Parts: sequence; structure tokens; C-alpha cells
Amino acid sequence: MPETKQIAFSYKEVAEALIRYNDIHEGLWGIYIEFGLGAANVGPEPGGDVFPTAIVPVKKIGLQKFEEPSNLAVDAAKVNPIKEK
Repeated sequence: MPETKQIAFSYKEVAEALIRYNDIHEGLWGIYIEFGLGAANVGPEPGGDVFPTAIVPVKKIGLQKFEEPSNLAVDAAKVNPIKEK
């Protein structure tokens, strides 16, 4: 069997994992991503032409509370219910 090099997740799967990790049990929560913006003159090869280029790094990935269901959000009560003792 070949070695797995990448494992991809949907937005909702990421939200579910973060909800469980943060022990959240109620409300609609979804992912948010904070981007940065930078610029540079970059060329495809050394010594060749350069082009103004936008650089958009992902700075943070987190959770935010949602008011309505969406493709980014999940219900914490369903994915991480409080466990009875």
C-alpha cells in the first residue's frame, strides 16, 4: 500500500475537530481563516523578467459563532454532546 502524503478535510470536518478540541458543546460554530497580504516583484526564473506579485498567506485558522446554518458551520450540540456521568 502506498504511503499517504496528504489527508484533506472539508470545512465542516475542520470545524468539528476544533469544536471537540476546545470542548464546545452548544451553538453553531464554523471555521474562519485570516489572510495576510504582501507583495513582491517575482520572476519565474533567475535573471528573467519580474512581475508585481501578490502574496496571500494564511495567518490564522479558527472558529467563529454563526447565527444560521451554512456550509462552514456545524452544531456543537450534535458533534460534541455533553457526556452524561
